Amino acid sequence: MKILLADDHPLFREGVKPMLQKLDRKVELVEAFDYPSAFEAMRRAGEVDLALIDLFMPGMSGIEGVARFRAAFPDIPLVVLSASDQREDIQQLFAAGALGFVNKSAPREVILRALCEVLAGGVYVPPNLLDPEQDEPPRPNLAQYPTLTSRQIEVLRELASGGSNRQIGEALGVTEGTVKIHMAAIFRILKVNNRTEAVLVAQKMGLKKPD
Repeated sequence: MKILLADDHPLFREGVKPMLQKLDRKVELVEAFDYPSAFEAMRRAGEVDLALIDLFMPGMSGIEGVARFRAAFPDIPLVVLSASDQREDIQQLFAAGALGFVNKSAPREVILRALCEVLAGGVYVPPNLLDPEQDEPPRPNLAQYPTLTSRQIEVLRELASGGSNRQIGEALGVTEGTVKIHMAAIFRILKVNNRTEAVLVAQKMGLKKPD
């Protein structure tokens, strides 16, 4: 497994390395210290399984950096680490294509769980991004989610029918990376935290392919 680790604080990178080795004993780390070096490292590294980047690094603004990274490397799962916990920043990151966000102060177990979720093809949304005033969402239907695009509805229907990201991509004629981007947007709109929760919502919406 090859992981890009981009952060402008060397001590933080050193502290994260032992944790990343728990994902895979043979993990290979590609390090960068700002956005320009992250782009260059990605070009030189070849196939990368996961990109783990700090939000605020030299070279460009955080949201812009994430958006440009996603545009340049659309098939690479991207998780953002940051000391910021602003709800608006996190929402913008998911809209820009991040598949996960973790606060740097989170326990090691939380960070590992987030990375495993993304590596498995899911999206990790921090709990504070969910609506704190809504513990039990009302019975959903399509009218409750007018911001879902027709393509997102197609992806959600395939997901509800048990399709993996690869299978969904094949069914819709798009890349697996494109499916992951749609998934991130769907999770944000539905206010769910993982594929299982998204499937439950989709089933209540009646989004399942006919047998």
